Amino acid sequence: MEFSRNEIIDILRDDSQNDWLFSLADETRKKYVGDEVHLRGLIEFSNICRCQCKYCGLQSTNKSVERYRISPDDIVLYAKKAVEMGYKTIVLQSGEDEYFSKDIMCDIIKRIKESDAALTLSIGERSFDDYKAFKCAGADRYLIRIETTDRNLYKQMHTNMDFDNRVRCLKDLKKLGFETGTGCLVGLPNQTVESLADDILFFKEIDADMVGIGPFIAHPQTPLKDAKNGTFTLALKVMALTRILLKNINIPATTAMETLNPNGRIIALQSGANVVMPNVTTSQYRKKYEIYPNKICINEEPEHCRGCIEGKIKAIGRTISKDYGFRVL
Repeated sequence: MEFSRNEIIDILRDDSQNDWLFSLADETRKKYVGDEVHLRGLIEFSNICRCQCKYCGLQSTNKSVERYRISPDDIVLYAKKAVEMGYKTIVLQSGEDEYFSKDIMCDIIKRIKESDAALTLSIGERSFDDYKAFKCAGADRYLIRIETTDRNLYKQMHTNMDFDNRVRCLKDLKKLGFETGTGCLVGLPNQTVESLADDILFFKEIDADMVGIGPFIAHPQTPLKDAKNGTFTLALKVMALTRILLKNINIPATTAMETLNPNGRIIALQSGANVVMPNVTTSQYRKKYEIYPNKICINEEPEHCRGCIEGKIKAIGRTISKDYGFRVL
């Protein structure tokens, strides 16, 4: 099924269609990617960031953050432990920390790829040469969320960044053969349903392989501290429409969903999502990687997180995938 821009806008505005929308997204997910849920082991290895994104608790102007940087050796150790726990994909995520140069990252990538796992990077804007080096070193996927395709809103939210450069990064990644992930925040101040419709159509236009949708949650140490949070329902609708239009991509049930709704990830899995990214960083670092407040599971250890989400997934009749979780084409 295809929707026009106007139809997407109407669906986003009209909550009377929600049950039909979520059911259709679930049917589409089942038909195109099946009942398996892919677990990705997430390592948040540095909360140091050069950027000043107004919604993010890690932004460089926030002086109340206790900054940390996990050493390359320990990053590799975390990854190997995650593989031993059964994860088939490792996700390395950080702020835009300039310490992690092309050479340092390539060394980390090569060492992790000695284990039996796919590797995803989520470390922000880099040059074409950096991306090429990461691919040659063995990285399989790269996540870089556009956050919003509304140029004016993008500029309001990202004071020291450039929309065109963000798009350039996505195009470079696709050109180099990465499985390319992007996504958006839902509920940003001054955001419209029209711009959310454009976000969804942008995901389709660039043929994204993975799309992460999360609600905006105001952080108390950011310029948006007094802004109203996004809503779980609208974020879920954007996610469901993304599934219906892009059909065979990977869509995570994001942790931010569960911050707003205690069963958020399971509801997302029943509304089009097919990926969950449990945190495999230990609790000493989790609480410091506070992009938004009240993140779930910050005091839990990796083994508990894996067992908890696995039980919830099986309880809704889904199975845990044993493969690397590449996009089904």
